[in-house]
Amino acid sequence: MSLEIKVPPVGESITEVTLASWIKKDGDAVQMDEVIAELESDKATFELTAEKAGTLKTIAKEGDVLPIGSVVCTIEEGGATASAPAATQAATPTKEEAKEEEKLALTTSTTSKQSTYASGTPSPAAAKILAEKGIDPASVSGNGVAGRITKEDALNAQSAPAAAPAPKAAPVAAAVPVAQTGERTEKREKMSSLRKTVAKRLVAVKNETAMLTTFNEVDMAPIMELRAKYKDKFKEKHGVGLGFMSFFTKAVTEALKDWPSVGARIEGEEVVFSNYADISIAVSAPKGLVVPVIRNAESLSLAGIEKAVAALAVKARDNKLSLEEMTGGTFTITNGGVFGSMLSTPIINSPQSAILGMHNIIERPVAVNGQVVIRPMMYVALSYDHRIIDGRESVSFLVRVKQLLEDPSRLLLGV
Repeated sequence: MSLEIKVPPVGESITEVTLASWIKKDGDAVQMDEVIAELESDKATFELTAEKAGTLKTIAKEGDVLPIGSVVCTIEEGGATASAPAATQAATPTKEEAKEEEKLALTTSTTSKQSTYASGTPSPAAAKILAEKGIDPASVSGNGVAGRITKEDALNAQSAPAAAPAPKAAPVAAAVPVAQTGERTEKREKMSSLRKTVAKRLVAVKNETAMLTTFNEVDMAPIMELRAKYKDKFKEKHGVGLGFMSFFTKAVTEALKDWPSVGARIEGEEVVFSNYADISIAVSAPKGLVVPVIRNAESLSLAGIEKAVAALAVKARDNKLSLEEMTGGTFTITNGGVFGSMLSTPIINSPQSAILGMHNIIERPVAVNGQVVIRPMMYVALSYDHRIIDGRESVSFLVRVKQLLEDPSRLLLGV
């Protein structure tokens, strides 16, 4: 008796999934609740488990797009044990096969005895004569014992006639040199559900929002000095490293209190404001960009934010993020600086209205109190929807973030 394994419902708005990979192969024995495949929707990756023990019979192939409720595979009862006797029987040779193998072994043995090391080998005297004549021993037939080339064979051997010289080619006009190129190949890959959804959403944001970007720069010296001074004690106490993301997240949550429209969103003909800050953190995962959410970031400490970021990063790397962990953010932070980006204009993460872009830190000369000094500087960019965020609000929000980062004590005092 077989059991059909179907695509389970994974979310209200999801109507189809892609079979990302088979964990178990066709014909494998599986146990109940064992993971047999990974399904990928346009938002997350899910595990498909066996609903009973038995032998797996795959139906869908990797890369297939499957509607919710469609059959992915079946599990047969007793299939693994039934195939064992047949495999044993196939492995045991019949009497006729044994006789044929014996004949083949005898034939091989006889042939090997007929061909010895002496066959085609000249004697010392024959070798000297052939060398003087310039004749290759391989071109001489030996009449000695076991095919050995004798002195008489060498004396009777004649040199091969010299090859006729090739006719001279007719002079031709100088040819244009052709560039030497290596192999030119192309590779085609089907877009994953996640990549297709990301593409559609990015195009929709560009077409449906009045997106603008404002820039500023941040002197990172105060935060870097603070990290260098307390990073060891911080990790010893909290079990997690002290990075830049916690400072930026905390600064954003404080700035959102002063400029709440930056964290608002449009729904129909209404603007929705939130009294909480669910901060989305853009993370580069193996299958593409994902944006998990840190809930109620405004109430978390620096240590709490770092722990949340670390946990979400691990899940993103292992493709274990759930739908709940990637929906409902009010503001997004993306860090292109980890890849070396100097400056960029990040695209809004719909339905949010703003996104903050971090970049790499470069030491460069700046003016401080009338003096030119070298400082570790970072460009920051705020892309925003001009339909609900005015220029004054966007610029003031980014200036507030800059002030909090350049004076980290304000993050602790809330001033």
